[in-house]
Amino acid sequence: MDFRFTEEQMMTASVVRDLLSDLCQPADLRRLMESGEARDPNRWCKIGEIGLAAALVGEEHGGLGLRSIDFVLAAEACGYAGLPEPLVENTGVALPLLAALSHAEGVAPFFEMALTGEITVALAHSANAFVADVDSAGALIVEIEGALYLAAPNTLRLTRQPSIDPFRRLFMIDGGVDTAMKLTGRNEAAPLLAAAFERGALFTAAQLVGIAQRCVDLAVAYAKERQQFGKPIGSYQAVKHQLATAQVKIEFAKPVLYAAAAVVEQPGMYSRSRVSQAKLAAAEAADLAARTAIQVHGAMGYSWEVDVHFFLKRAIALTNWWGTPAYHRGRVAERMLSGELGPDNTFASEATYA
Repeated sequence: MDFRFTEEQMMTASVVRDLLSDLCQPADLRRLMESGEARDPNRWCKIGEIGLAAALVGEEHGGLGLRSIDFVLAAEACGYAGLPEPLVENTGVALPLLAALSHAEGVAPFFEMALTGEITVALAHSANAFVADVDSAGALIVEIEGALYLAAPNTLRLTRQPSIDPFRRLFMIDGGVDTAMKLTGRNEAAPLLAAAFERGALFTAAQLVGIAQRCVDLAVAYAKERQQFGKPIGSYQAVKHQLATAQVKIEFAKPVLYAAAAVVEQPGMYSRSRVSQAKLAAAEAADLAARTAIQVHGAMGYSWEVDVHFFLKRAIALTNWWGTPAYHRGRVAERMLSGELGPDNTFASEATYA
């Protein structure tokens, strides 16, 4: 069995990486932070031109019909760049959910605009305490007592919530949902919300892996330049060992992430535990890499002057997004204690388990 990414998958990720390398550097992040705006219009326009908005929407609905495994490297690239705009949440989570509800009355106008990238879609899921990026969205899917509703954000009363990450625009919905259109009841909504949760956790893990790699790269670059006792600090074994340990953590997290992306569309305990394992491994890698990068930078690492702070704070924010570590450890434990173990139960055949 060939576990390598295809040429098309690598090409998609490369396009995203190259674009963000040009348009989403720390200097660009600082300018956006100073402006207080939700998005950089030029960057968001260029991202829209790639045509990824409907990547995970089925061809029968007018999308590209890609799978999660086709998008996971692009999500990782977004984490590496620290992208403030909601490309991952919109493309990877909200739009596939809206596509599944496109038959409901009143959805068509919003869905058509979302497919073309004219608007983004935010999702208020019970797994998350707040709603992200709803102030810049054109539509909101909101879960109310297990049912799903569609609302225009400008009809809602929103209260901004603080976040450790300056680019995480989080809101509490304080009113206005009574005007929302009901899309589906609890029974039909349950599997859709469960699938959205798995995609959310998976692509959050992908971003965390990208964040971890960026932290190590920033620390390595600094260690090559910073001189102490007449030579770069990167030449000292203590620094080398710390960075190597962080890189090993990342390399062990990557195959776990990619394995989860390969099976996330298959419902069952097997795929759920894979996603949870990926989220845990990625969060641990990002935490270690960020803390190591701060330490390599020394005392100045604790100031906002150092770019690694963008990625440290994003890692902290995403660790509890789409499920806390405790929740995901519980799902891995369920798989280990309730499911069959051994080499015969390693791959997707386990998807038959409930």
